[in-house]
Order: sequence, then structure tokens, then C-alpha cells
Amino acid sequence: MDSFDKALERMIQEQLIARNITDKNLLTAFYRIKRHLFVEKDDVLVAYEDYPLGIGHNQTISQPYCIAIMLESLGLKKDDRVLEVGTGSGYQTAIIASMVKEVYSIEIIEQLHKKALNILQELGFANINLLCGNGYDGWQDEAPFDKIIVSCASPYVPDKLISQLIIGGMMVIPVGGSHFQELYLITKLKDKIIKVPLGTVRFVPMVDK
Repeated sequence: MDSFDKALERMIQEQLIARNITDKNLLTAFYRIKRHLFVEKDDVLVAYEDYPLGIGHNQTISQPYCIAIMLESLGLKKDDRVLEVGTGSGYQTAIIASMVKEVYSIEIIEQLHKKALNILQELGFANINLLCGNGYDGWQDEAPFDKIIVSCASPYVPDKLISQLIIGGMMVIPVGGSHFQELYLITKLKDKIIKVPLGTVRFVPMVDK
């Protein structure tokens, strides 16, 4: 094993499995997707550490454990169609794509959108669709989705995103201000919406413009 393989193994064992991440398909996806390919050059040597890293434009690549909690809570299945709000570096996008049928990912910052597009194409993903646009609007033309994951904090749960879930679909989203947010798992039923808090988090704000 080279140094990156050892760092990846340590990340999965100490940051994920030791914290009760048990979804075998999710852990396999973390093994498959190399985080150091998605970080800035200056951060390559700390790519597998237990914290978020800046990717420019005041955005970050999330802490691996936080990604794992969000994805495990959604219970991703191989035939799912998933909407991701906040492509960012494309790291989480690649993990999701390794587990599901199709991923539709939105990024509002054009430079990040183009960079993610390039690396995901280089890695050979054929089930990822990227859009440069406003995440609050979702992706109506491709709706409905089985699952939605929002990787940036909104002050409220956007109705447009709820409307783009199938009945029985689920969304995970951080809700709150810039200093305090609650991570929610939302399930859309035929006659009601169920919101379950998963814990406090801190994400970059969701941009609306």
C-alpha cells in the first residue's frame, strides 16, 4: 500500500467504522473514491484527515464522517435517482454515483462546476449529470427523485426541493444560520412531511442568486 492507500484505510477505520458507520455499500464507495484527487494541491497530504478542506470560492469539501452520516441516513439503493445540491469538488458526487443508478448534481459557482465536470469525466463516470444553476430551484426537468442531499445550509427547507421528491422519498439537509445548523432527515409521505433531527452541523451557506 502506498501512503494514500494507508491514509484512506486509516480514514475509513478510524473516522467511519469506529463511529458506527456500518453500511457496507457506503464503505465500499469510500474505499473506491480517492479523496486526494478532489482537494487543492496544497492539501493533498492532509486529504484524509478528519476535517473539511477549502476548495476555493469560500467553499469546502466536507468532513468524510459528515458525508457518511448524511448518505447512510438516506439508505441509498442501487436503483435510486439522486439529486445533489452543491456539487462542490465532486467528491461526494462520485461516492453517491458509485452506489446508485443516476446522480443529478447542481452547483451555482461556475468555476467549481467546470472543475468537478472535468475530474468526474476523467474518472469515467457515466451516471452523473451536472448543472450550473441555483440549488433552491432543484432540477425540475429531471424530477422526481428518490433521494435528495443538500450539501450547504439553508435557512429553511425549500418547498421546490420537497416537491421534487417521490412519495416515500427522503432528503437530508442542514437548516439554520451561518453559526448553528441542524441536520434534518426529511421523509415525504402522501399526506405529510416527517422531519427527524440528526444533530448539529456547520456547512457553508446555500447561495441564492
